Amino acid sequence: MSCLNVLGFCIPECLFLNLQSNNVKKSEHCVAENVLDLPTKTSEDRRGEMSSLFISLLRIPLLLLLLYGFVCSLDILSSAFQLAGGKVAGDIFQDNAILSNPVAGLMVGILVTVLVQSSSTSTSIIVSLVSSGLLEVKSAVPIIMGSNIGTSVTNTIVALMQAGERNEFKRAFAGATVHDCFNWLSVLVLLPVEVASGLVSYLARVTVSSFQLHSGQEAPELLKTLTEPFTKLIIQLDKSVITGIALGDESMRNHSLVKVWCKSSSFSSVNVTAAAAQNCSTELHCGKDSDLTWITQNISRHLFVDSGLSDLAVGLILLASSLMVLCTCLLLIVKVLNSLLKGQVAKVIEGVINTDFPYPLGWLSGYLAMLMGAGMTFIIQSSSVFTSALTPLIGIGVISLNRAYPLTLGSNIGTTTTAILAALASPREKLPAACQIALCHFYFNIFGILLWYPVPLTRLPIRMASALGECTAKYRWFAVLYLLVCFLLLPCLVFGISLAGWQAMVGVGAPFAALTIFILLVNLMQSHSPTHLPKTLRSWDFLPQWMHSLKPLDKLITKTTALCCSPARLNDPDVVVVTPDTTNIKPESKKQTEQWYDNPALSLPEEISSEPRVFRLRGLERCNSTPL
Repeated sequence: MSCLNVLGFCIPECLFLNLQSNNVKKSEHCVAENVLDLPTKTSEDRRGEMSSLFISLLRIPLLLLLLYGFVCSLDILSSAFQLAGGKVAGDIFQDNAILSNPVAGLMVGILVTVLVQSSSTSTSIIVSLVSSGLLEVKSAVPIIMGSNIGTSVTNTIVALMQAGERNEFKRAFAGATVHDCFNWLSVLVLLPVEVASGLVSYLARVTVSSFQLHSGQEAPELLKTLTEPFTKLIIQLDKSVITGIALGDESMRNHSLVKVWCKSSSFSSVNVTAAAAQNCSTELHCGKDSDLTWITQNISRHLFVDSGLSDLAVGLILLASSLMVLCTCLLLIVKVLNSLLKGQVAKVIEGVINTDFPYPLGWLSGYLAMLMGAGMTFIIQSSSVFTSALTPLIGIGVISLNRAYPLTLGSNIGTTTTAILAALASPREKLPAACQIALCHFYFNIFGILLWYPVPLTRLPIRMASALGECTAKYRWFAVLYLLVCFLLLPCLVFGISLAGWQAMVGVGAPFAALTIFILLVNLMQSHSPTHLPKTLRSWDFLPQWMHSLKPLDKLITKTTALCCSPARLNDPDVVVVTPDTTNIKPESKKQTEQWYDNPALSLPEEISSEPRVFRLRGLERCNSTPL
């Protein structure tokens, strides 16, 4: 009898074959049972899968429609700001003696761009001032820097719309403010260099003089081609009114920014009054030829053509409606993106966008993202729209802050190339000035990128934006305070001080700058080498709490909003105020609960889900039994 040697034991071959055949039969029986246990798809299941697939496909055109509404609302928002503050912006530009002060010019650029919500409008005013000889190119460079800061307010406003979810708000606000931090840091370094040496204006002048420039056709604007058919039905503006006021044309003060279209297409010998023709579009013919007055009618009309309302009233109406549409579209965009980009799809997209090239080419990933941002901005002809569209993607976590930073820098370059092409389409008399202004904008952004991107250690805007996002996630009101201070209160304060002369600027600015540098140095030493500091300076606890913490201000704002929102409910005897019981809580948890109770808007750091956790063990399934 033959036997098989298994682990040193002799097993008869017939017995081994018998065991093997029994195992095969058992495995076949197990497989048969599993096949019989598999659920069969019914017709209802198939219909459910088809309907879910159909709904997923419908989300894509819905997303495109929401993006279209989002972009149109941004355009109308810009028009609303111009109606509300356009003439004020023209008055600010009118005083050329003030603009010769570089600090005042910087603040004017910020304020005007915030008022009109359009860097292209403020740039066109600067080009008109330079070409008319009222302003030198060197004096216009600080205004260009200020407009670069002011244009970043749009995506910061967009980030406020994601305040409903704390983590999304933290990421979105950090992604929006990284643009602000980059612009402010670049101005702090390049403005003194420009005042001392005139580097940016000199490079722009040399570049223009080295080329034989000729006026050409304006580059097509893809985004306006898509949005203007709708936005022109809502409002149309005559931006030459703001430019005329800035140039000192007093007759423009009585003109409305709202275009008033001529209504009849008849010929008569009666002259047209100034009131009837003052706001005719430049595309129309509304004037006097000898004794005959000829008026041609344009078919397109807008909503406020015959409203009879003032510019301020129209601006406020458009401001409220555009903000409402903007909020609605943005919230729906976030919901649609969350439903589309979930699960494995989100992981794949996040991996493709945020993954670097393999070593040693990892440093090229950021520059490729920069080129992508510049290309996309060049196509849509608007950096505000591009960065505002990035903000919700950053909020839901599809794009990381490290990847959003080079995309934003590329958008800055893209908008300068757009300005250069627009300058090349200027009339012959304005061509040199327009090209110099556009090149100043270009060189400013190039130098800023060289300062704050190539070396990872110098990428301070990312760290500053992350700190702002953390602070805003903890205290949501901080976002509104940030907007008011950085884009309104601080520019107004510095502008007012600059009007008093350079002595006042030095007297106020020098101590403030010295104090800021001292605080930064102490903070760095506290985090890295506190032993080299005196015991008093190793922490800021020796100061009053309101000087080194936002908690007192948070308590004040929380109590104020509670009183303003429901003052009657506080005195209602039927309302029971429930306070947390902290008697049987550990000191750490008690401190955490008190912090949460002091600020109802601040949730606990670890939000505990009410649903029970389900642990699924893979690989432990057994035949003919239920999963573990």
